[in-house]
Amino acid sequence: MSRQASKDTSAELAVRRLLHEAGLRYRVEYPVPGMARRRIDVAFTRAQVAVLIDGCFWHGCPQHATHPKANAEWWRNKLDRNMARDRETTEHLTAIGWTVLRFWEHEDPKDVATRVKAVVRQRLAERAGK
Repeated sequence: MSRQASKDTSAELAVRRLLHEAGLRYRVEYPVPGMARRRIDVAFTRAQVAVLIDGCFWHGCPQHATHPKANAEWWRNKLDRNMARDRETTEHLTAIGWTVLRFWEHEDPKDVATRVKAVVRQRLAERAGK
């Protein structure tokens, strides 16, 4: 599993490329404020929007998740902890005022980028109106 990409996956790169082409600037692998050892895949710090692109296997996609048969109990615990950590991170970011957008790796990058652009622009407009 050490060869599994944990960052800069093809799904992340495709979305980031589209966001950059649209003129949006962002931070990559941004630390989650107040939580050690957790990162945001794509962070729009001024707008306080966190974009997380989750892998189907590691994060329990309802459509594509698989369950290894070898060492099944260990894997079940591991994947359950991953999903619990995802919920905890989302709750923490929401509590400190961030908007959290989670997507699956199998989602169309164009659709993801379109949704992200809309939310980022909306959040920037709201913050400018304060």
